[in-house]
Amino acid sequence: MRILAIDTALPAVSACVLDHDVAEPLSRESQPMERGHAEALLPLIERVVAAAGGGFSSLQRVAVTVGPGSFTGIRIGLAAGQAIALAAPAPIVGVSTLAALAAPLILEPFEGVVAAAIDARHGQVYVTAYGPDGRTLLSPRRAGAHEALRALGVGPLRLVGSGARMLANEARANGLTAEIVSEAAAPDIAFVARLGFAASPETAPARPLYLKAPDVKPLGREIVEAPAGA
Repeated sequence: MRILAIDTALPAVSACVLDHDVAEPLSRESQPMERGHAEALLPLIERVVAAAGGGFSSLQRVAVTVGPGSFTGIRIGLAAGQAIALAAPAPIVGVSTLAALAAPLILEPFEGVVAAAIDARHGQVYVTAYGPDGRTLLSPRRAGAHEALRALGVGPLRLVGSGARMLANEARANGLTAEIVSEAAAPDIAFVARLGFAASPETAPARPLYLKAPDVKPLGREIVEAPAGA
């Protein structure tokens, strides 16, 4: 099986093509960026698919990150993924950005809790956590650092993501052991692909995972949207 993975939910535009029987992606590209996802995404996907060979018709599945993250970025990735899945044709699945961030850590033996945290601004994080057996200990949510730490328990904690330092500081202030493994702003696109292989379109639909309401209000005929990453 060959999968195309797409991520535009966080401050990067990324895509890769991965074959189920090959350890590394056949092709991949990632560009860190805060804005401009819409303009960068389709040319990037075209380059990645061309480099993998076989064209879009060789794709047997599409995986796209569904959040949490930027409202605009999530919509851009989903629109592209759904269009490609329809044209291929191929089933499409959604992958959580938090799960993709945590995936490399869960594959390694560890004790305590692995937590993925994304800076949600205003002193809050998007967070989820897993135990040594890969079981979800904390479902994805938006919370303040103190509230999130209480939900994570006594640790020891292994932290990943742009919100990792916020949680680590809170943990250490409370006498808990916390290790920041990575402060990556976006997940490794290869792990988005691997989670996409394991997902089912029925249980992991390509729908936005919004953990807060969009900060949108009408101003006459204009719509004002919160900044990307809010």
